[in-house]
Formats: sequence, structure tokens, C-alpha cells
Amino acid sequence: MHDDVAVPFPGGTVRILTLAGIRKLDAWPRAFRDRCKDHRYYELIEETLANDFDYRYAVIEDSSGNIRAIQSIFFVRQNLVEGIRGFFRKIVDLVRKQFPRFLTMRVLMVGCAAGAGELDAHDPTDERFVAEALGATLRDYARQNRASLVVFKDFPAQYRANLGTLSENGYMRVPSMPMTRLNLSFQNFDEYLQRLGYVSRKSLRRKFRKTERAGKIDLEVVNDISPHIDQIYPLYLQVHERSPMKFETLTKEFFCRIAQMMPEYARFFVWRESGRIIAFSLCLLYGDTIYEECLGLDYAVALDLHLYFYTMRDVIRWSIEQKLRHYVSGPLNYDPKLHLGHELAPLDLYVLHTRGWLNPVFSVALKYLEPTRHDPILKKFPNADQL
Repeated sequence: MHDDVAVPFPGGTVRILTLAGIRKLDAWPRAFRDRCKDHRYYELIEETLANDFDYRYAVIEDSSGNIRAIQSIFFVRQNLVEGIRGFFRKIVDLVRKQFPRFLTMRVLMVGCAAGAGELDAHDPTDERFVAEALGATLRDYARQNRASLVVFKDFPAQYRANLGTLSENGYMRVPSMPMTRLNLSFQNFDEYLQRLGYVSRKSLRRKFRKTERAGKIDLEVVNDISPHIDQIYPLYLQVHERSPMKFETLTKEFFCRIAQMMPEYARFFVWRESGRIIAFSLCLLYGDTIYEECLGLDYAVALDLHLYFYTMRDVIRWSIEQKLRHYVSGPLNYDPKLHLGHELAPLDLYVLHTRGWLNPVFSVALKYLEPTRHDPILKKFPNADQL
């Protein structure tokens, strides 16, 4: 691995440093300062999710030596068929019993290992400069470190205008699995229900009545989950292992430390039945938006008690009471979100093969490998054309 590398480009230099190196820079505490996940979150991710990722940071300087941005990058071995299901995936899984790395590649990724990507541009006008700098330099750095692909991971659609410049260096944009978004323009949860379709409204009310007849469920909202980590972590793993697509696996240390490092943002919703924790949700608050990051459920009771819908109801209700205006949920599980009035919040991948002669061929393959192609529910959302 090549550390502390300096790669020149026409407008300046990109220096690749480790976390220890960027902590010495005055610019680091300002990195991602206008984002929900600021520099503290990237430190937390590196220090608690170290096993699967090899982290670096691209310090982008202009020709005068001024630091214009610090961008998180990392190496990972990526499953190229993560989003594919059906017969082809069964064949791949069978081959992997003998050849575990079949259809995997070492990838240099730009963005966040546990969340959507963001550009650290101190000024919005710097975003194109950052995109041009990374587009011009990361191919060579990736090849030096035996990575076959460079991927800008899960960047919100708001960056398309500026990240579009990556195409000049051979990158191709493909849709990633989107998040979803719900505008909380309601006085209370009942008003929200009234705006849903009749069938969805009736189904939800029936589910809530069944849950409440089964027993009393108490909700507590806390900043620090450490005292309960041994109870909530198995619930996180139950949901995580059932997911058809996985990238990162959060750790106990992550859940314990996020409230210590980002106390103004982190909130844990904890549901108990007869004193026993049966569900929890980690959310981040930023501005007028609540981001639901992950959910844990006890599947011994989750399906009978309709806990997915019950927990979502309580988070939305709490958010409305706190005068928040937007509720953002992570990727996957799109069918219930469609019926609950969510809209898609598109995310993009920008992908480049480091071997120039292979890139045109790989660009064609990407059309079949990209994950949204294999989820029919996405096409039913009213803003599916935005993908």
C-alpha cells in the first residue's frame, strides 16, 4: 500500500494520507462541516469498521497550496453481483464454494463506508474542482494499489451536475439502490394517515390495533445506548442477516461511540414489551431532517406484532412533534415504503475500470450488473424516472 502519495493534476495536487496524517491538518475539523455526517463520523467509521476496509483520505490542494477539500476514500473487495437474484446468482454462489473470490474485485471507493457519499467542498463552487481533481488522479493511484475499479459510492442526485465532469475521464454513472424520503407536512400522525390511500390506511390501522391488543409496548428515546448494547446488538444482526444486500456490518463499538462523538445528532429509539427490548432504531438529526440509519427487530415477535410498521409510526409521530420536516430512510424494503407515501431519494454510482481498454466493455456489463435493474418495486414509485 502506497501511503502519503502526491498525485499532480492540472489545477493542483491530490495528496493521499492516513487518518493520522489528516488529523495534523487544520482543515480536517472543518471537513464535511455542513453535513449530517461530518469529520467525526468518518473517524468513527474507520476506528470501528476496520476489518473490511482499508481507509485513506485524499487532500485536494489547488496550485497555490490551499486545501480545497478532504475526501474519504477506501479500498474494499466488492461482490460484483450483490444486487442480482435468481438462477444466475445461484450459479455464482455455487462456484464460490470452491472459488470464494469469483466475480469479486478489489475496488477503490470514494465516499462513506457506512452511508451515502458527500463531497467535502468548503464552498459549493468548489464541488466541480473536487470532482475534476479526483477524476484526474484516482485511476493511477488505484492501479498502483492493484484495484481494478474506482467507484464513487452512493452520491445523492444533487451532485449530478458537478460529478458529471467525471465522464471526461471515462467514468459511467449508474443508479444505486436509493434511499426514500417522506415530507412531514402534517400536524399529527392521524393527518398523515388520512393522506394515504384507503387500503393502506385501513391496513395500517388494523396492524396497530393488533399490536396494541397483544400487550403494552413502551418507547424510550435516548442518546446513549451503551447500557443496553448487549440487548440491542443481536436485534441489529437479525435484521442485517435477513437483508438481501449487505455492504458494511456495524459493530457494538460503533453503536456505543456514536452518541459520545456526535451527541447532538444521535438518537436511539428503544421499544420494550414487559421490560424486554424488542426493537430499536438509530437515527441522526440534522437541521429539519431525521435520518433513520438502521433498525433492529426481535423476529421472535416482530412479524406477529408488525414491529416494522409500529416502529416507523412512532419515529414519524415523534418527528412531527419535534417540528421536523423530512424523514429519510435507508435503501431496500421498498414495497411498504411505496404504500406509505415515500418518494425515492436517488443515489448514484460513478464507475471506472482502471484498465482503459477494458472500460468500454465494462461499461456495457454495468447496465446488467447495476442493482436497481433487479428490483421491480422501484419502477412503481411516482418519481422512479429520477433514478
